[in-house]
Amino acid sequence: MKRARIVTGGTIHDAVEENGKVKLEDGRLLQEEEVEWLPPVQPQTTFALGLNYADHAKELSFQAPKEPLVFLKGPNTFIGHRGETKRPEEATNMHYECELGVIIGKTAKNVKKEEAYDYIAGYTIGNDYAIRDYLENYYRPNLRVKNRDTCTPLGPWFVDKNDIGDPMNLTLKTSINGRITQEGTTADMIFTIPDLIEYLSGFMTLNKNDVILTGTPEGLAQVNAGDTVVTEIEGIGALTNYIRKV
Repeated sequence: MKRARIVTGGTIHDAVEENGKVKLEDGRLLQEEEVEWLPPVQPQTTFALGLNYADHAKELSFQAPKEPLVFLKGPNTFIGHRGETKRPEEATNMHYECELGVIIGKTAKNVKKEEAYDYIAGYTIGNDYAIRDYLENYYRPNLRVKNRDTCTPLGPWFVDKNDIGDPMNLTLKTSINGRITQEGTTADMIFTIPDLIEYLSGFMTLNKNDVILTGTPEGLAQVNAGDTVVTEIEGIGALTNYIRKV
């Protein structure tokens, strides 16, 4: 099942997908452009992976990390499907990052990777924009690179774990203004989803609605004010986002 959180008539509703439309609890069917989309869950602690695809590390001229390179994201960063991301006027180097988002379903501590999927509730799409003007280096990502307001669209759907046969074999794709600029597969992750859950839960407790953004493959491109960016993941959907200048 695909679930969402939307706003209509000034009220927040839980909704599901039905025949390409948004179905509310009261049975109403609405077109996606008729509602305001929120992130499909309220993200708690959110972990973002850097350089978790070897081809992406190579395109940035960095060696693949020997252990997960993880940083945290604040709640101010998240917006929903069809939301607007603010592009700083002074920025010259801003890239999208299409990422599989893993949503934790229950408390997890010292989880072995063989049991990791038992702690997952489902999946979503994250577009984790990076403003690389502010980057000190790829092993010390400055807060201004990854924690700016509105720079992490999330959604549109929360897809139940059991509806995704193999999350480690999904196609990812990004387009700007209808032109495909990135294609890849989760099969190319350096650290798999079970690896990441074992690693993170080994030194801290993971909780319900924590989110792990698992990194992006090669194929980055510049985004500019006025662009429409669509990040897609097989079986989960397509997350649309609009860039505007501030």
